[in-house]
Amino acid sequence: MTTDDRPDQSEGPDQPDQPGEDATATPQHRADGLDLARAAARAAAASPGTPPARRRSSTARRRTGPGKASGARPDDRDPQLLDQAMGRLIASHGWEVDLKVQGVFGRWAELVGDEVADHCTPESFDDGRLVVRTDSTAWATQLKLLAPAVVRRLNEDLGHGTVTLIEVLGPHLPSWKKGRLSSRDGRGPRDTYG
Repeated sequence: MTTDDRPDQSEGPDQPDQPGEDATATPQHRADGLDLARAAARAAAASPGTPPARRRSSTARRRTGPGKASGARPDDRDPQLLDQAMGRLIASHGWEVDLKVQGVFGRWAELVGDEVADHCTPESFDDGRLVVRTDSTAWATQLKLLAPAVVRRLNEDLGHGTVTLIEVLGPHLPSWKKGRLSSRDGRGPRDTYG
């Protein structure tokens, strides 16, 4: 029996005076509630899936290393604002331009206008080259004409010189090659129609 399981002898009137008294009667609780707190702690420790509580000794707290002692001055272990912590993480990994570009992809309709955005979607960005896919050859031609204005608008948001070139791709065309056999210099889909 541990010291926590033994009833406190100083409880006085809460304990039965004689061994013959009814111990099954509803127990009286202490005014300070210490007996209820102990019972709750025992129940929490006995519940399944609860890891046992670990206590750090005072020597373990002192062994945090040079310059890592807890104190009144701020250090890296103190709670940080999420904005500051994310800013440091982004800067340390060099993700600034990538995040800005992904932000542009998310605001594409706002930047180029709804009509252009309905027919043109950005696909990738690499080394200053933005690849945009259109849904028709007419829109590919239109976007090629609008490219200098779009580059200027994107560089206003991303920083000067971030986007240097817009590569415009037309729509995905259907593939007429089916199966493992095909003629090498055939005329394409027309040679099947006689």
